[in-house]
Amino acid sequence: MQLPVHRSPRCQAKSKRTGKKCRSPAVKGHHVCRMHGAHGGAPEGRRNGRYRTGNHTKGMLELKKQANMLIKATRQMIKATRVS
Repeated sequence: MQLPVHRSPRCQAKSKRTGKKCRSPAVKGHHVCRMHGAHGGAPEGRRNGRYRTGNHTKGMLELKKQANMLIKATRQMIKATRVS
């Protein structure tokens, strides 16, 4: 009789050193085991215990990047008009 863990799909991660697959059971719904990144990382946003102000969230960082691009474009336009 085989246990369910023996019939489960295997982790698809490969070792850098040997080139062989991991052989641990993959987490349900993922192609890798828990050691190779399935369900890895902390929760995002307010669910994370270290969440403070939101100034470093993905959305805020994208907004800052867009603002910096606008500032750079404005400075280039000002510089181009001064030269003329």
